[in-house]
Amino acid sequence: MKVIELRMTVTSSNDRDAEELRSELKERGIFLVNLMSAPGSGKTTLLSRTITDLSGRAEIGVMEADIASDVDALRIAELGARSIQVHTDGMCHMDAGMTRAGLIEMEGERGIVFLENVGNLICPAEFDTGAHKNVMILSVPEGDDKPLKYPLMFRKSDALVITKTDAAPYFDFDTEAVKRRALALNPEIRIFPVSAKTGEGMEEWESWLLSEWEEWRNA
Repeated sequence: MKVIELRMTVTSSNDRDAEELRSELKERGIFLVNLMSAPGSGKTTLLSRTITDLSGRAEIGVMEADIASDVDALRIAELGARSIQVHTDGMCHMDAGMTRAGLIEMEGERGIVFLENVGNLICPAEFDTGAHKNVMILSVPEGDDKPLKYPLMFRKSDALVITKTDAAPYFDFDTEAVKRRALALNPEIRIFPVSAKTGEGMEEWESWLLSEWEEWRNA
């Protein structure tokens, strides 16, 4: 498992760079999914369950972005998925240039590649990484007011995965309120309440992921 040190490359041309990267990834056969969330939302746990469930149905790679450490990348690698760790030199997000630099180390990879972005609800939504789909993860313990506090994240996401639903009895979390608030910001957003621990809702999330990948491959 390789650790890559990256530096911020974002410029005024980041949007153009992101479009170019999407075209490059199409040629390489990589469907890039950008996962964004606050720390502790359960991104790595969701990824682990998804990788296990889709074993034999999709090739999956993971690029773990973090300010430091390689804990998450090691955990993913133990599941048999190709995993690389990228350090962002203190940056709170990934941009298209940083994503391209990290993906160089995934030469030969095909199928679905997840970019587990740096954990926070502000910076990652502001920078196009070149991903084909953006997915926001919100855990039940974080509260149902996040669409009100971080609207850009919800506007930029193609899907919202509400994690740790098995913990709902212990928190004051209104799932229907989150859905209403998210849809008011982004009428096209798909919403998947799941528990990676129990498996509840995972089939719906994984079916959507596979269908989006299939549509992209046939486009």
